[in-house]
Amino acid sequence: MPLPRLLTLIIGLSFILGLMLWLIDSLYRLYIQISFTAPLLANLLLLLLIALLGLLIFAFIYYMGLFGGSQKGQGKRRLPPKIPQEKTEAASETLKAVRRQVKQIQDEVSRQALLSRSREIESILSRGELRVVVFGTGSAGKTSLVNALIGRMVGQVGAPMGTTATGETYSLKLKGLERQILITDTPGILEVGVVGTEREQLARQLATEADLLLFVVDNDLRQSEYEPLRRLAEIGKRSLLVLNKTDLYTETDKETILARLRQRVRGFIAAMDVVAIAANPQSIQLQNDELVQPEPDVMPLIRRLAAVLRSEGEELVADNILLQSQRLGEEARRLIDSQRRRQAEKVVERFQWIGAGVISVTPLPVVDLLATAAVNAQMVVEIGRIYGCELNMERGRELALSLGKTLASLGIVQGAIQLLSTALQLSVATYVVGKAIQGVTAAYLTRIAGKSFIEYFRHDQDWGDGGMTEVVQRQFQLNRRDEFIKAFVTEAIARVVKPLTENPQAIEDLDEHSRQE
Repeated sequence: MPLPRLLTLIIGLSFILGLMLWLIDSLYRLYIQISFTAPLLANLLLLLLIALLGLLIFAFIYYMGLFGGSQKGQGKRRLPPKIPQEKTEAASETLKAVRRQVKQIQDEVSRQALLSRSREIESILSRGELRVVVFGTGSAGKTSLVNALIGRMVGQVGAPMGTTATGETYSLKLKGLERQILITDTPGILEVGVVGTEREQLARQLATEADLLLFVVDNDLRQSEYEPLRRLAEIGKRSLLVLNKTDLYTETDKETILARLRQRVRGFIAAMDVVAIAANPQSIQLQNDELVQPEPDVMPLIRRLAAVLRSEGEELVADNILLQSQRLGEEARRLIDSQRRRQAEKVVERFQWIGAGVISVTPLPVVDLLATAAVNAQMVVEIGRIYGCELNMERGRELALSLGKTLASLGIVQGAIQLLSTALQLSVATYVVGKAIQGVTAAYLTRIAGKSFIEYFRHDQDWGDGGMTEVVQRQFQLNRRDEFIKAFVTEAIARVVKPLTENPQAIEDLDEHSRQE
């Protein structure tokens, strides 16, 4: 208890005690006089005065905070910070979904990395920390700002963790805020070179993990600064825009720059969240040539920072936990999608050469996917299984025939024959081209079909707004690029053409079939 309050309490109690002694003596004399004539009235008077005195003592003690008030206040201070329940539950559900997804990831390194990050997100709730990240260009004075905040903010400062290159973090305690504050100085953005690019990527990663962002500039916003600030706001990052080095400007210039900044960020940063400071003012030379270092002027930022953290701190933590959980879930889905795509592409590659073999040994007058419906049906079933869709052969054949008809109706079959005939003529003898073109074309069309089915299953068995036609046309355009055709023809020669030339019986069969036509 503070000394002035303790002295007031002692004086008050002494006064009350003296008053009680005087009243007791007076009441005793009065009681003696009245009791002889009206004993009942004397007893009532005595009771009333004792009640009034007790009420006075109770009111004084209650006012001084010694009767329940301080105990209640202490009880409230002991309560742990409480995060909004609905967002916590949403984050928890997302993390559970991430763990289920992680089990499907085959790459051990990626799986362990995701599990580690999910455990880190969970620990944020138990640690009860608010993460404030200082972000901006290397010349804006971020480190000076962090040093000034550490020197001015009330409370203890923990030892630095890490380095500026990796993000130096300090632990702070602010009066009136139960949560610990972790303030991180990130590497500068927009630095040149490979190292600068890597450092910027780290800074952006730290910024996306912040509960609150301090974006530091030393002048009007450049486009290269505006874009990352806007993108961070779009993903839900709460930001304060800090104009540093205001000691270099006149008061008029400072207000002009502040007005411009508030205008540029209007819509995603409130005007009151744009503050001006001088974290490391320039030295002033006195008339006697003595240099004086002014004190940092960061109180406007500290006041706004404290107000935001006190009023929005729990909401900021909840929003960030939910955001990090969702981003982790998205990353897990991307890894699984990449893994599934690789597996599905191996299936397509295998079946495209199976289809080529079927057509090569049983040539047909017209090249289309109808001849290899059974092969392609099995390919569809296997791709579906990779994406967790169990299809029977009947459904697989139905999908394969439907896509085959689409290929024919779009003219892709004829286009593939012309494209591959030209490419093959540049690599092998003309007479061999006629024997191999059907098999190579079948392989090519099977590839387009397989790639199209991968997109179909990736989007939960949905062809999208453009339907099957748009997906097939897009895959045809992607697979007709010169670099791909060259690689495809080289492999086709090894898998289709050479076996035909090395197998005379196969050539004789093809010649006989051609004469019959």
